[in-house]
Amino acid sequence: MKILLASSEAFPYSKSGGLADMVGALAKFLARNGHEVGLVTPLYRGIRERFPAMERFDWRLSFPMGFSWVEGSVWKLVNGGGLVIYFIDQPHYFDRPGLYNFNGADYADNAERFIFFNKAVVNLMRYLPWEPQLLHIHDWQTGLAPLMMLHQKMCEGWSTMPPVCLTIHNLAYQGVFEGSQYGLTNLPMDYFQPRGAEFFGNLNFLKTGIAYSNIITTVSPRYAREITTEHYGCGLDGILRERQSSLTGILNGVDYDEWRTVDNPCLPESYTVDDLTGKAEIKRFLQQELHLPIRPDVPLFGTVGRLAAQKGVEIQLAALEEMLSADIQFVLLGSGEKEWERGYRRLMERYPNKCSVRLVFDHSLSHRIEAASDFFLMPSSFEPCGLNQMYSLRYGTIPIVRVTGGLDDSVTDISEDVDLADGIKFEEYSARALSRAIRKAIVLYEDKELLSHYRHNAMKKDFSWDRTATAYETIYRRVVAG
Repeated sequence: MKILLASSEAFPYSKSGGLADMVGALAKFLARNGHEVGLVTPLYRGIRERFPAMERFDWRLSFPMGFSWVEGSVWKLVNGGGLVIYFIDQPHYFDRPGLYNFNGADYADNAERFIFFNKAVVNLMRYLPWEPQLLHIHDWQTGLAPLMMLHQKMCEGWSTMPPVCLTIHNLAYQGVFEGSQYGLTNLPMDYFQPRGAEFFGNLNFLKTGIAYSNIITTVSPRYAREITTEHYGCGLDGILRERQSSLTGILNGVDYDEWRTVDNPCLPESYTVDDLTGKAEIKRFLQQELHLPIRPDVPLFGTVGRLAAQKGVEIQLAALEEMLSADIQFVLLGSGEKEWERGYRRLMERYPNKCSVRLVFDHSLSHRIEAASDFFLMPSSFEPCGLNQMYSLRYGTIPIVRVTGGLDDSVTDISEDVDLADGIKFEEYSARALSRAIRKAIVLYEDKELLSHYRHNAMKKDFSWDRTATAYETIYRRVVAG
């Protein structure tokens, strides 16, 4: 098949979260499976310098943006194996220090930036010489593309318009802007109505994608069910129930080329499921690196990710205030809302010999925390898929997760299956419930035979992208066949 993917970020070129990991891996594995694949993404600051092999594509972009015209260009990077990356170059929109925000504040012109990006995606989709058979868009930043395509089909005779697959990575982020921003699309007002792009008087990028895409996927089966309910639907449960026959959940995969325990340049030692000696050495290395006492006898709990309410930081902070009085250690890598950053700083100040916090993005360090920790905390209030619990499993680190979304789909508690147990689950969203789960982990750590059983199950679990890419291929063939 010929497939064009569009995303506002893609690893290793740009990244703010799991969206980039998923899109980068999906593109790579689709190409590896023999498909002709293109990936469209913005040319953010620093990408050209890090990937000097890219070349200017013989393509000129010029679009109306309301009453003005904005120009741009395209750069092309051939990544081998049938994968080509197309970078949308518009310095005013994308040559900035952050992808979507800076110093904690969203860019005021994000609507304009991504309306332009959607127009660029549709332009490429229509005119690329290799004629993609399907467009796969990701999250709100690309949500206007199917509507723009439909309008061109109806008004400009695009008779061979390909179908569109939308993947919702996180329904909580919808791209909602003032209704006046709709004028920048240069589309008729006919589409700005409750069954289209309008959302309580505002422009909603993601709702538009849901309304006009041919098929909709989410990043885990449970999350596909959850978002059709009022509790998890974020105001869009009604339209999602209407589109339920076109909605499916596919659990994300893990790129084991990147997340591996042998010959990983981010790890100081290698180890395998049959020999965990290296894991113990990495724990020792990390304790020294993060200025914690080197104690192999103490269970090490880790967290990597955004400091946002969704991630359960409130109940985690409260639980750690209680549990750090026990003989444990805790490490955190991440950044986010200033309130939570201050909370973790205070925690480290109170427990300097038990707690180490790094409020930065450090990809290499994230590998070492995943590998060195004995337990990984993910007490999310909701979690569309989650990748860190899958990374943890591959690294023999036992995830402690709340029963929601992809966390439930990917982790097995001993109460569900004694033979396949690889994690600890809890249901109630509270510090009390998380504290109980941490106590279970402490008990588990003392039972070396049972801990070994958990680790063996964890490292044997398969979330390879071969499986996930095959599931997407099935979806693609179905929608292309009509």
